Amino acid sequence: MGRFRDAVARPGLGAIAEVKRRSPSAGDLRPNADPAQLAAAFERSGASAVSVLVDERFAGTWDDLRAARAAASLPLLAKGFFSTREHLETAKASGADAVLLLLRDLDDARVHELMQVGSELGLDTLVEAHDAGELERAVKLEAPVIGVNARDLGTFEIDRRTQLERVASAPRDRLVVAESGILNRAHGAAAELAGADAVLVGSALMRADDPSAKLADLLRRPYVKVCGLTREEDVAVAAEAGADFAGFVLAESPRRAEAPLPVPDSMLSVGVFVGRTKEAGTDLAQLYATENGHRARDGVLLRGDDVVAQVKDLPWLEEDDGHWKQAARTEGRVLLAGGLGPENVRAAIEVVQPWCVDASRSLEVSPGIKDHERVRAFVEAAR
Repeated sequence: MGRFRDAVARPGLGAIAEVKRRSPSAGDLRPNADPAQLAAAFERSGASAVSVLVDERFAGTWDDLRAARAAASLPLLAKGFFSTREHLETAKASGADAVLLLLRDLDDARVHELMQVGSELGLDTLVEAHDAGELERAVKLEAPVIGVNARDLGTFEIDRRTQLERVASAPRDRLVVAESGILNRAHGAAAELAGADAVLVGSALMRADDPSAKLADLLRRPYVKVCGLTREEDVAVAAEAGADFAGFVLAESPRRAEAPLPVPDSMLSVGVFVGRTKEAGTDLAQLYATENGHRARDGVLLRGDDVVAQVKDLPWLEEDDGHWKQAARTEGRVLLAGGLGPENVRAAIEVVQPWCVDASRSLEVSPGIKDHERVRAFVEAAR
């Protein structure tokens, strides 16, 4: 594999940060963007790779790619409307490690040819699909890295839900990059849980006051879940504080919600069940088995029927001094729950290194009623 493919293939969700001065759909984004300065800052903030628009329709040039190459050592993706060997040779000479190939503009024979040329030149290729037909073409072409774009290039509309379905349907032996419409941490989490290896983020970074700080926030772990929500005002406070997941207990409990409440676009909703799940319209489900008439200690986080994380919790209404150490030994994504609050969540994070932390009872003034200051304090401590 080349440098770009290696970077996308690393464990966890990677981010390809994009240098883009303008967009045909949104107009000017950051007209005075300095590609060298941005590439260096994105590298410091943890980007897996940097994408550089070299097409004049995006106010980009090949000099932008050369400037980024001089300033940063991480892999660079050249983005433009490439259709010839000469385009790829220029990309290589300008410092690219990979190039974009748009299935919308190229037939299969040309894509195959350009993939071969890229291999000869030492360039990886990101083969981009915009609909189900193009995704099928990318798979049949044996593209090793497939981009799934949420934007309809005809209408410029974003459809993240359909994008996630296509990401989830891609073969697991391919690397998948979710492109367009990634505006916040919840969007990144949704792409990751659908099966994306990386997200490509452009407009959200270019519009930010500090693009590198925005990128660092998108990549920061753990995610934060506030559970046992029963009131709209508590959901609003959790969202304002920066929580990524809103949990609604849909099993028998003092914190039971009659139904999931609406959540803002910056959060994913999670229905919590014991014994079996029910269709409740949430983005995810958190399921515990039943033991001795109570919920079991541990559970799973589900996206549809797929287990996407292990839930590590305390025994029912009991303490366990080895809880964190046991959770730390768990492989894969860990959603850590059980006795967490503003006072101890940092210590738990240091021991377990969880993918997500979850609190409920410790944030209440009474069952199902949140203490807003403690919610804010928990999210701040976890982030």
